[in-house]
Amino acid sequence: MNVEFLGGAREIGRSAILVDDSLLLDYGMATGNPPSFPVGDHDPDAVVVSHGHLDHVGAVPSLLSGDARPPIHWTPPTRDLTRVLAEDTLKLHGGSYDCPFTHTEVKRMSQVSQTHGYREQFEAAGYEITFFDAGHIPGSAHVLVDDGETRLLYTGDFHTEDTQLLSGTTARPEADIVITESTYSDVDHDPRSEVEDSFAESVRTTIWEGGTVVVPAFAIGRTQEILMVCEAHGLDCYVDGMGQQVTRIARQYPEFIRDSDALQRAKSNARFVTGRDGQRKRIAEKNTVIVTTSGMLSGGPAMTYVPEIRGSPTNKIAFTGYQVEGTPGRELLDSGRAEIDGRVMPVSAQVEAYDFSAHADREGLLAFLDSYRDAEVLVNHGDRCEEFAGELREADFEASAPELGETVEA
Repeated sequence: MNVEFLGGAREIGRSAILVDDSLLLDYGMATGNPPSFPVGDHDPDAVVVSHGHLDHVGAVPSLLSGDARPPIHWTPPTRDLTRVLAEDTLKLHGGSYDCPFTHTEVKRMSQVSQTHGYREQFEAAGYEITFFDAGHIPGSAHVLVDDGETRLLYTGDFHTEDTQLLSGTTARPEADIVITESTYSDVDHDPRSEVEDSFAESVRTTIWEGGTVVVPAFAIGRTQEILMVCEAHGLDCYVDGMGQQVTRIARQYPEFIRDSDALQRAKSNARFVTGRDGQRKRIAEKNTVIVTTSGMLSGGPAMTYVPEIRGSPTNKIAFTGYQVEGTPGRELLDSGRAEIDGRVMPVSAQVEAYDFSAHADREGLLAFLDSYRDAEVLVNHGDRCEEFAGELREADFEASAPELGETVEA
């Protein structure tokens, strides 16, 4: 089995792995200016997608240009989330070099789509494939690829701890080769219950003091998680941006979330924002919680809320996800000011950050990989892939971190 790394090798973003020049696992994009895409030109026999985040599915529609029509295999939530992301990419960048596909390719996805549930075996490009719940976002999957002789496990992104939205992964299928993510290989997350309690107490204090709390949150997974935390702690809130649409999608697939009744209560607890007739500016003046995209302040309705609430130290901006270097969110955390819609703004409101990560931390990664001490481990999707692979070797794993474009024969 030959495994070629077209993206996501020693980096985070544009994940894409080609097996035997035939089976493509993920086909993402790395956001940036300009964005980047998987290397090389490929015409796979089939595509299997682990989950619906931009860095894993962002370039999938481009595989359907010209006469190419490879079947695309994914879970139902991943299919729907990919369409939402593709339409958003077209809205923001359609017709430019930053978008490698058109509306035509997006429509074609429905023609080649094949959906599968967890632990349901299916055939793709001559391989036997099985999805296992990865606990990352609704519909996320570990992908097991079996050619009859070798079993390859592609972890995708995964989480080992239960959250309000999802149960942590417990799947440990037998494998000869494991391609593992390593996003937080040098980080230990605080217990989720402590993070939730700290977040809720801080928000509640601001509300008691008469302030407004803006909670920038990633639309997929994080928004739903924060809505559930708010409901569980008795906090009323508004929700704005793409997270509204994703919440509706998640509600359609109760078998892919931990507690569908709890998500329904969270949805009922939140007031959905339309943005019409100056609604956002009026909400920003309320003594309330506003959960909104984008999670890093790089666009979306947050561009309205932050300027409205930034002037008062009674107000608060509570980040719920990692802020990438160079984003307005990271700039705000580091300097107390940020460029919002082309204007650099000082922010007097309190600024806090909470670790609601949906990735396994160092302890979770090592606990997961402990089941694969007899397998070859290939480390990708991280900022320190080589270092983590070296640490695994010191712990008696057979581990390496392939380079971009490298082919590993296993």
